[in-house]
Amino acid sequence: MHIIANASRPLYISIIAALFAVVLWAGAPLLVDLASSVPPFQLTAIALLSGAIAALPTSLRNRRNRGSQAGQAPLSLKWKLAIYGLVPALILGAVGGYLTGVGMAPTAEAALLTYTWPVMFIVMSQWLFHRRIPLPVLCGALIAFSGAAVLLSPGTGSEGFSQYMTGYALALMAGGCWALYSWVCQAAPVAIAPLMPGLFLLAAVGAAIADVLSGGAIGLPSSLALIAGIALGVGPYGLAMVAWDLALRNGPAALVGSLAYGVPVLAATFLVIAGVAAPDWRLPLAAFLVVAGSVVATMKRRDDGLKC
Repeated sequence: MHIIANASRPLYISIIAALFAVVLWAGAPLLVDLASSVPPFQLTAIALLSGAIAALPTSLRNRRNRGSQAGQAPLSLKWKLAIYGLVPALILGAVGGYLTGVGMAPTAEAALLTYTWPVMFIVMSQWLFHRRIPLPVLCGALIAFSGAAVLLSPGTGSEGFSQYMTGYALALMAGGCWALYSWVCQAAPVAIAPLMPGLFLLAAVGAAIADVLSGGAIGLPSSLALIAGIALGVGPYGLAMVAWDLALRNGPAALVGSLAYGVPVLAATFLVIAGVAAPDWRLPLAAFLVVAGSVVATMKRRDDGLKC
């Protein structure tokens, strides 16, 4: 009995860690709404700096563990540029694009558009690694993006798509950045998680520069908005990323990755319960389509998962 318990412990831990990350990610739109008074790039800088600090203890422990192992081959110049140049840019594009998008469009709709990133990642990964897109992946992508189309369709009392077009485009761009970030994490010859604090810090510097160039006001936001911004960094962009890495390292990537598809459903539920989003029939339908598309895209691909 003791041997069986020890054998099942990593899977048990991975599922708990993945669910913890999913709940934190689902709470991100609500925190963004609480910090809506903060300019997007300033909020991005606050969130990324907080996320870097939250991930620092785990990063230091991982670095010590790596230091006790045998030496690894040095990174090529290509991968150094990808990890220390492209990855911070993708993080800035993902977080900054998302926060700017939800400031220019309804929070629930913009968040669900961003949460199409798992399917984007699966399609991108299949094409870049295998130069082909299997039929289940293609069907899953079409189903997921039909959920996005439902969100963009005019609803009762809606002021139309054109008013929010820029915000929706930024939300989709953020999803694309997360998808490409995940692919780089998967393809990189070294683990990205131990480098996360430094990469987040570089992205935060980029956000601060963008805030100054865009004419953002210098100074701290209100107490509630500042707390929400810090919580956004510590939770969805800090502890959640660490928990996700733990889940993927200790459990089957296909099983763990499938749990991420519950994020849009939980996010929409949290927003409706909090009164931020009206109980519109399009939200549950779009969330269902995004989740269903992601599940279909992973059918018969149990060896391919979201790795970072």
